[in-house]
Amino acid sequence: MTSKREISAKIVESGLVAIVRTDDPDKATRVAEACADAGVSALEVTFTVPGAAAVIENLAKRFTSDKMLVGAGTVLDPETTRIALLAGAQFIVSPSLNPDTARTCNRYQIPYLPGAGTVKEIVEAMECGAEFIKVFPGETLGPTFIKAVLAPLPQAPLMPTGGVSVDNVMDWIKAGAVAVGVGGSLTAGAKTGDYASITAMARTFIERIRQARGQ
Repeated sequence: MTSKREISAKIVESGLVAIVRTDDPDKATRVAEACADAGVSALEVTFTVPGAAAVIENLAKRFTSDKMLVGAGTVLDPETTRIALLAGAQFIVSPSLNPDTARTCNRYQIPYLPGAGTVKEIVEAMECGAEFIKVFPGETLGPTFIKAVLAPLPQAPLMPTGGVSVDNVMDWIKAGAVAVGVGGSLTAGAKTGDYASITAMARTFIERIRQARGQ
């Protein structure tokens, strides 16, 4: 079993969490495969995907942890958290902090990534033991928000989600984000069945994250 520390380290090392949010479970699986082909190390399957638990279970069996971590997103409560964990999810993402969900994740030693849009929410998430803070919605807050927050809270592990694109991902990383969550701007090709474009886009994201880090 991959430990909480190992999962967290892999997310930071990669710097990219690909978010799968589709209206069809088969599309979700194909998006995941396209991301894996690009070398994406962490994938979030949202619970807005029909049959999300089954998709997570399938992917968790298909990909070993050294290949790609599979997590669950849009998790609003501990009941859904437990369903996701039993399906094989290795990390849990929420649009906002839910202390009961945080406790469940801590109980099973699984990284928890709750959403936060204010300094108060970020501090509360850290106090609940959140491994990363999903800065959300990123398109509203912008990279300058990350830089401003890190001045008084340099220990905050911030991961912006929403509004992250290949054009601005370097700005987010240079502002101090430990990783980024990317959905629509990465997976748009699924709408037309162009999964090769998802692989290409993921490779571009990974390369620009490395460039921003000076690697």
